[in-house]
Amino acid sequence: MGGSVSGQNLILRVEGVSKAFPGVQALSNVDLELAAGEVLALVGENGAGKSTLMKILSGAYRKDTGRIFINGQEVEIASPRHAQELGIAIIYQEFNLAPNLSAAANIFLGREPRRPSLGRLFVDRKRMEQEAQKLLDRIGARIPASTLVRDLSVAERQMVEIAKALAVNARIIIMDEPTSALGEEEVEKLFQVIRTLKQQGIGIIFITHRLEEVFRIADRIVVLRDGKRVGSMPTYKATRDEVIRLMVGRELGDLFRKQKAEIGPPLLEVRGLTRRGVVENVSFTLHRGEILGLAGLVGAGRTETVRMIFGADPKDAGEILIEGKPVKIKSPRDAMEAGIGFVPEDRSNHGLILSLSVLENIALPSLNQYTRLGIWLNRIGLYKTAREFVDKFSIRVAHLQQKAMFLSGGNQQKVVVAKWLALRPRILIMDEPTRGIDVGAKAEIHALMNRLAQEGVGIIMVSSELPEILGMSDRILVMARGRVMTVLSREEATQELIMAYASGEKITQMPDGSSQAP
Repeated sequence: MGGSVSGQNLILRVEGVSKAFPGVQALSNVDLELAAGEVLALVGENGAGKSTLMKILSGAYRKDTGRIFINGQEVEIASPRHAQELGIAIIYQEFNLAPNLSAAANIFLGREPRRPSLGRLFVDRKRMEQEAQKLLDRIGARIPASTLVRDLSVAERQMVEIAKALAVNARIIIMDEPTSALGEEEVEKLFQVIRTLKQQGIGIIFITHRLEEVFRIADRIVVLRDGKRVGSMPTYKATRDEVIRLMVGRELGDLFRKQKAEIGPPLLEVRGLTRRGVVENVSFTLHRGEILGLAGLVGAGRTETVRMIFGADPKDAGEILIEGKPVKIKSPRDAMEAGIGFVPEDRSNHGLILSLSVLENIALPSLNQYTRLGIWLNRIGLYKTAREFVDKFSIRVAHLQQKAMFLSGGNQQKVVVAKWLALRPRILIMDEPTRGIDVGAKAEIHALMNRLAQEGVGIIMVSSELPEILGMSDRILVMARGRVMTVLSREEATQELIMAYASGEKITQMPDGSSQAP
């Protein structure tokens, strides 16, 4: 398929690159071109080879075969530092930050400005923070450069990663899922930065699973499937359905196909939930078989609210009732005993123990069900349960003892969901359930949510993707600045109305009782 770029503007050319790992051919004879001032979207399902190719370009992996040219000169990229010297910077999907260092120290790690007057032995911290603040301000991040990374939210850490990449005078910037933790406003700020970089002649490889972003920001699209390049086209000639068909090798249909489920009586009631300075007087009801979407911009208090419900964060006030009875939830253990499961936003740090096997991760929340007298472990029962969920969710693993760190993002997410469903919860909280996973895995997660709702499970879904919120929710609770702004029915909700409430705008009440954004 066509879609290559003019040779005279090329800053990167990849020819016939292949890479194999034990038992897996990750890349097979892949070609890629990138022009100066071009945004190239690289798309494909998890496991298609996108990250492997980017790690080769950034020096983390060495290719087995093939050739790489930068500005017309063939190069052998020996290490990450060598890649930086060649003008290549990368922002990984999973954060590569030191939590106990400041944002500024992370941005300039290994390249700290020194004090010439002291023999360049000491770091010039004042200058480093000033330069880091300029980079953070440039991308619209309201983060003091002196803040420790461990005190930042997921979205703020992503902003530090972006600033860290911009700190290198790169001609090629690789962005691997840079918007996965960002809200709409933050995404638009990032896109503005990308447009500025384009004007400066910088080439950008943009990896994302959000196809709407591809059509908003990319000049050209390259599709990988099973380690091979299967398509390349200018964005203006592409269609969403065509891109999805190339990615998955089949017609996928509607990504957000909500199946009808019988909505039952109230299952969970939250009354006046408050954590001073974070969340104020949040109240809502979740019914059996209902998917309740929580929408809002980054910092609205959605994640903080669901973490309090699960007992992961303390609350200052408020009451939680399950099936009409008050329950005291002071810890995740209390929540689990009350029948609540929680799929967290950050699957790598909070959802999984990456060094453990798939079997061990699935078993963790429900170990008590498989022990006798707190001593003997029913390994056969545990294995059967893990195998049941691996088969049920089509989790692609070589065997149950495979470590979670070696799974694709979509399969990792399915393991996180499986471990909570092994607990047989009545209420399932899902914070960004499809963040950073491909369209095929998204469809599988959504089908699973539909099935759970039909079985009577109540689901709270936090999502920053408005198409997902609109497509999968029975009702939508919109938050802003730690407060509930409104609850919208599926029928009345629109993207514009949700964004208006999430931004705190004044809503006009129409004569027929409906709401309209200004």
